[in-house]
Amino acid sequence: MGFRVTRSIVPNLFTLGNLFSGFLAIVSFAQSVNDERFIPIGALYVLAAAIFDMLDGIVARLVRSASELGVELDSLCDLVSFGIAPSVLLYVVYYHNTGPIGTLLAALPAMAGAYRLARFNVQLTSLEDKQYFRGLPIPAAALTVVSYVVFYLHRNIISADWIGITTNFVTTTVALAMISTIRYDNIPRPNRHAIAQRPIFTVLAVLALGLIIASKGSLAFPIMLIYIFGGALRHTIGWLKQRSEESTDFDEFED
Repeated sequence: MGFRVTRSIVPNLFTLGNLFSGFLAIVSFAQSVNDERFIPIGALYVLAAAIFDMLDGIVARLVRSASELGVELDSLCDLVSFGIAPSVLLYVVYYHNTGPIGTLLAALPAMAGAYRLARFNVQLTSLEDKQYFRGLPIPAAALTVVSYVVFYLHRNIISADWIGITTNFVTTTVALAMISTIRYDNIPRPNRHAIAQRPIFTVLAVLALGLIIASKGSLAFPIMLIYIFGGALRHTIGWLKQRSEESTDFDEFED
């Protein structure tokens, strides 16, 4: 029984780098029970996982080794890094002393993320990049949760009277957005074709990235909220427009 090295091993190594980063994030969040300095360290590991997650797709297309195995492996790794790790963070920082309901709320990002990834896999019809995703992508959900905890909850910026409300709001919002059917833009790949297809969104994405870097991460949370609710607003407007057109067609038929 031999071991055959194929081109797919290169992107798969990046994918496993995502998983290892997620594992290190979980370890760091667990250690933050005794030392809060591990919270931002864990957040950096989640960021590293996101970078690996982005690179594995790029590398797979460069070496032309995109496969169904890679998709399944990517989903399993994403669940650890962007589902379980943020849930552990929420539990350790806030929900650990809120009883069984709090434990359930802390687990929502992980459970919703698992459902989101499973739905994506069974509906996958092509290995090509998609312009839009159905439901909030799990890395975006993780970035929202982690940036909220690190830059707002952990730094005691939020009033004690509002901590419970805002934390529950963020947790349930990202979970519901993931399992929703709202269409969210995919981050454009850094190539001429992708930029030409959506120039405006590309400019906005680059601007958002620049603001996050310039603010050393503190603007990530509000920017992610704009992304989440902007998608929801566009979805609602499209739904209302469709209903209006259907109503107009019905009225014309009646006449």
